[in-house]
Parts: sequence; structure tokens; C-alpha cells
Amino acid sequence: MPRLRRYIRWAVIAGLVLSLAGLAALGILYYVVSAKVPDVQALRNVELQEPLYVYASDGRLIGLFGETRRYPVDIKDVPVPVRQAFIAAEDSDFYKHNGVDLTGIGRAVWQIASRKEGRVAGGSTITQQVARQFFLSSEYSYTRKLVEMMLAMRIEKMLSKDEILQLYLNKSFFGNRSYGVAAAAEYYYGKPLSELTLAESATLVSALKFPSSGNPISNPVRNHQRSVYVIERMLDDGYITPAQAAQAKAEPMHASPHERPVEVYAPYVAEMVRQEMIARFGGEVLTKGYHVTTTIDADLQTAADQAVREGLQLYDRRHGWNGVEKHVDVPADADAKALSAQLTGLVPQGGLRAAIVAATADDGSATVVFSDASELVLPASASQWTGKSPAKLVKRGDVVRVRAGKEVGQYVLDQVPRAQAALVSLDADNGALRALIGGYSFAGNKFNRATMARRQPGSSFKPFLYAASFEKGFNPASIVLDAPVVFRDRRGHMWRPQNDGGGFRGPMRLREALVQSRNLVSVRLLDAIGVDFARKYISQFGFEEAELPPNLSMSLGTASLTPLSVARGYAVFANGGSRVTPWFIDEVKDRDGTVLFKEKPAVACRGCGGSSLGNAAPVNDVVDGFNFGAEQAAPIKPAAPAPVAEAPVAPEPAEAASTVAAPRAIDERTAYQLVSMMRDVVQRGTGTAAKVLGREDVGGKTGSTNDHRDAWFSGFGGNYVTTVWVGRDNFRSLGYREYGGKAALPIWIDYMRVALKDKPIAKNDPPAGMVQVTTNGATEWVKTEDLDRIQQFDDFGPDEPDEEAFDIF
Repeated sequence: MPRLRRYIRWAVIAGLVLSLAGLAALGILYYVVSAKVPDVQALRNVELQEPLYVYASDGRLIGLFGETRRYPVDIKDVPVPVRQAFIAAEDSDFYKHNGVDLTGIGRAVWQIASRKEGRVAGGSTITQQVARQFFLSSEYSYTRKLVEMMLAMRIEKMLSKDEILQLYLNKSFFGNRSYGVAAAAEYYYGKPLSELTLAESATLVSALKFPSSGNPISNPVRNHQRSVYVIERMLDDGYITPAQAAQAKAEPMHASPHERPVEVYAPYVAEMVRQEMIARFGGEVLTKGYHVTTTIDADLQTAADQAVREGLQLYDRRHGWNGVEKHVDVPADADAKALSAQLTGLVPQGGLRAAIVAATADDGSATVVFSDASELVLPASASQWTGKSPAKLVKRGDVVRVRAGKEVGQYVLDQVPRAQAALVSLDADNGALRALIGGYSFAGNKFNRATMARRQPGSSFKPFLYAASFEKGFNPASIVLDAPVVFRDRRGHMWRPQNDGGGFRGPMRLREALVQSRNLVSVRLLDAIGVDFARKYISQFGFEEAELPPNLSMSLGTASLTPLSVARGYAVFANGGSRVTPWFIDEVKDRDGTVLFKEKPAVACRGCGGSSLGNAAPVNDVVDGFNFGAEQAAPIKPAAPAPVAEAPVAPEPAEAASTVAAPRAIDERTAYQLVSMMRDVVQRGTGTAAKVLGREDVGGKTGSTNDHRDAWFSGFGGNYVTTVWVGRDNFRSLGYREYGGKAALPIWIDYMRVALKDKPIAKNDPPAGMVQVTTNGATEWVKTEDLDRIQQFDDFGPDEPDEEAFDIF
């Protein structure tokens, strides 16, 4: 008996020692593990990666930027069936435990004790998964599992169950760059969460297990098998009825890629916003969920895109079939799938899909295959615009472009235009960008010609030169000689500028010279006022003085300018002489709706008067064929001071405090004169095609360069100023007689027809400080201080030389 007691005593002592050792080991383990547990306070202010959103002025989506698809949702906006599907499959006791599922842990211990093969089933709860997603790596170890459990319990103490579930649903990865259940619903089904069916919800839950290899697109069979399990778990937990379960199981798999729909096609603008946002807020702007509202008018942007596409198509068809895009040698037995593989990397451009010719037929038709291996028969009429049938234009292996016709089911054989175009439309009063097209297709070429292409504006530059001459005392009725002239540089080189089409018309008023776009008049005009003065003056339209040629060639538009800068310059005319700065970001908000930035543009001030350069010194009465005289005989009406314009209404104090006046670039009276003259360009000059708009406030100027490399039309109407450029990226000629009025003006007209619809007619009343006089056979409004320069016009007479010579420098 004593021996038994001794054994019992030793057993008790051993048990106590082992217990103390176990407690000490657990304490040490807890200390070691707890040291690895991060602070979970960050979950209260967690910022999930979210893309950059870009909108038109009316809130329609223009673009999304970011590697991650994620649209965080509040838990109250997640339908109850969707929540139930996740809870049933992932953690049926979610609302009962304190972050750790003891039953699951028991299963894991039993698996270890029974030495079953395979990874230990740890029974991770939703809370543990949140802990792992935000704080832990994907490595598997017992220590990490203990840290995960401790984190889960801390999270449960700090956050409510709904807050934890919200983090889980927004953080989880569902494959195909989709993070969060809202993004997954949109990508796989093109639906918001509220419209998901029970079966669709189950497929999303199923994607969590293997997001890359088991999502409903990459492996629909595997995903469906797990979806059935999710539905059965919902049935077991009483969330659905047997009938609902049967219906969900029977629903066929139908997931397919759905990118978030872009509502306004403005890729060049979207890219401009992306670059500007990175410049302002740093590279992380693409992950912070910023919402950017632009100044783009959605309807005008759509009109601009359509006008450019149709205008370039019209140009391209004038020059006929350009041949196939490329040819691929394909085996004789290659089927549609094999043929479609040859189209890899060929993206749609301007509505034109790439296709490869599979066969041609005796009836003139051709069978083509698209990138998805679908086939289409192009009838003989599909290439009617070329004058030949498809069978005569293509052969097997040719890669061509096909577009949808005007009628349903109709397709046309087409081609990517050889030319490119840019369109810029601004609000003339404040410089807001309303529409911008940087090229035929952003997918085909991301180079933004509207803001980056420097091309010669040709005669569309002349209004700036005329404005400079008016600052020097010229006026629309001043006489300038349109006759041959030769200029000699210091090295003895001779320059003989010519009018387009040749010919000379002798003495003519400046108004007529601009209407008819006479080059020799512009050259003589620049020579009279001086190149240095002209460069300084014209730079006030917003151009850099350094980009203006320091010689007489500037008069013919040889400066290299972007369409955006030209549009900005024309806005000075349209708004009465103020220099506005183009802008396109109106407002920036963070993901919570807090306004981070709000643009306050400078606004043109009509009626403010004044001149940026002040009154220039008077020029000679007659300079190298120029004449400032007035015909005194039979005036239409005596010269009289212009009626004093009404003073501008003073703004309210609040408005005055928030509105900034744009700096004055030119005299308001000069702007009036040029607007009047450019309206005449449309009424009876090189821009008469724009008369189709039926508006008296439409004006502008065509522009063409040597060998027709560039075609321009810049003009205004209503409160819009718009510039259109057409040309080739390789600077080759657009073709014979492809003037600005033929290649660019039709695009301008189609766009402005939409822009000016239901818009009031813009007035062009003479400002204060002008008088109406009859001079050189015409009645014009001129500046009051110019009256003393007006002299009787003396005819040049028959003894004028056929050609005059001057030094260029």
C-alpha cells in the first residue's frame, strides 16, 4: 500500500510539473505568436485599391484606369441571398462564433492525429480569411495559423459581423482581375449585385476556391460542380427551398467577359486625364478610387467622333481601294479556327473589324473569318464603292477590314483610312474642352494629334497676321497689292511666294484678300508691319513666340502648331479678344465624395475693351503697295462716332468673388473686325460650304500647305470654337486638290451641325470706340483713332513694276 501511495504521489507531482511546463510552453508560445500579430486598428480606415474613374460633364463614364477591377459596396447594398450564399459555403456559423470555429479546429486536430494525408483542413472562418487577406502571407505553417486565429478574435472584438462581411466581400479575389463581389458580378455577368440569380451568386462563391483555374469562364465544369455544393449548403441551412435549389442547379452556365461599359467614347481625353492626374496627385492615383469629372459634352464628343470617322472615310473613298492590309500564306486545309489565329493582335479600328479571306466565289462574293472563328459571306455588292466585287479585290489569306452597313445584317468591305484627323472644340468664353478627337482610332494609334502633332496651319494662320496689322493701323478696307514679289536673303537666295493656283488680282481690300485667301497680300502685309512686331503680337493669342518663324514665311502659316493651340487662338476672336486657357478637368472627388479639386477658369470679359499692346504708332499712308485711303466721293453715310455700347452689368458680389477675368490678348475692336471678315469667308469665300448650317454667326478660315500635306478649317459659331486638321502622319500629300475646304471643312460642318442645334445666334455688334466709314469703295467699322490715317486711294497705275524685289532681312 505505501508503494501505491508513493506511485500516486509521484504521478500527481509529475502531472503538476507537466501541467506547469505545458502552461509555460503555452505562455511562451503565446508571447512569441502575439509578437507577430499586427495591429488591426487599420481595418477601421482601410482603403481598398480602386480604379480611377473618368466622366463626361453629365456623369457618363469615359474611362477606367487601374490594374484592379474593384467597386466597393456597402453591406446594406449586398442582397441578402448573395450574403447567404457566401456564408453557407464559407462559414455557416459566422454569426455565432467569436472569430474561430472550434468545430473546424477539432476536425483539423483529428486529421493530424489520424495522420491523414493532405493539407490539414484548418476550418478558417470568414473572419480568419479577412485576417489573412489584410495582414498575412499565403505561406502555410502552424505558427501563421495561430497568428491568424488570434487576429480573427481581435477583429471580432473591434468590428461588427456586418463590417467584417463587408471587408470580406470587397477584398476577395474572383479571378480575371476582379476583386470584390460587385466587380465579379459585373465582369462575369454584366449585372449589378441586385440582379444576380441564385445560380449566378453560387458561381461567384465557387470562384473563390480557385479564382484563376476555377472561375466560371476558365473552367465552367469545375465551377458548376462547386456551385451545386454551394446551393446544397444553402438548402441545408434553410436559406432556400428545394424548388429554388432545383431551379438553380438546372440553370445553364452562361458567364462571359463583361468590361464595365464605357458610355462616351473619348479615349484620347481619358488618357489626357490619366496623365494629368498622375502629374498632380502621383502614381498611386490609379488605385485610390478618384472620380474625375471632365468638361467634355457627351453628345458633342459622340458627334465629333462620328464626324471624323465619316469625314476620313469620305476622303479615303475619293482615292479608291488601297489594297489589303496584309497577306498571310495559309495551308489549303486550314479551317476557320486556324485562319482566325492569324488575326491575333489586330484590334478593331473605327468600327472596322479585321478579317481574313477564306475563299472567293464566281458570283463575286468572298467568305471571310473573324478573330472568333465566325464566318461571313460578303456579297458582290459589299465593295460597290470601289467599282469592283470582293472576289476581284481579295484572295485567300488576305487580311482585310469589314464594317457593319446601314441596314441590319449588312456588311461592307472597307479599309483603314490613309489619312488621320484631329478635332478640338472649346467653349470660347472660358476655354473648356467640349470635344476632342486625337485620331481615327485610339486602338490603332494612341498618338494624340490634337495636342501633340505640330503641323503647319497654312492660310488658317492668316487671321492672326491680319489682327497684328490692324493693331498697326490697317483696317478691313485697307488696300494691299496682290502682285508678284521676290525677296532676297543675305546669301542672295531668292524667294518668290505664289498664290495658290497662280494669278494676281492687283490692288484689293484686306477683307477681300482674306475671303479669297491671297498669299501675296499676306506676305506684303507682314513685311509692312515687321516680323518682330508680328511675332510679339501673335504670341499673345497663346502661342510661344519661339515657335513662330522669324521671317516672312510666317505669313503663309509655316509655323508648326498643334490643333489645340490653333483653336485656342481662334477663341480670342470669338470671345471678343480675351486669351482663355484650355482646360478639361472640372472636378476631382475621392472615393468618399470629398471634393479634392474644383476648377475656376478665367472667363472672357466682353465690353472690357483695351488692347494688350496699346495703340501702335501709325504706319505710312502707302507702304510697298498698301493704301489706307478712303474714297471721299459719294460716301454711303457720313462718318460718325459709333453708339456707345452699354456698360457690362456688374456681377453680384458673390459671383465677382468667384469669377476671374481672362487676360486681354487683343483689342476688342480688332476681334470684331476679324470675326466680321471670317463670317464673310463662309458667306462668299473659301468656306462657303459651311453656309449649309444656315447661321449668320458662323465664321472661320480654311488652311492648306504645300503639296496638300495639311488641310485645316478653324472657325466659330455660337459659343464654340472648333479646329479640324486632316493630314498623314508621314507628311505625305493628301492628294490632288485636297484643300482645307474639301478635306477638313466637311468634318467641321458635321460636328458643328450638332453643336449649334438649338443654340442662339451669337451677336457681333461693334464695340465702343469704332466709327462706320466708307473707304476704298466699301463701308467698314474702323477704330476711332484710325480715322486720321485714312487718305484718298491713289491707283497704282500702269507703270507699276511687274515684280518688286525686297530684302527678307
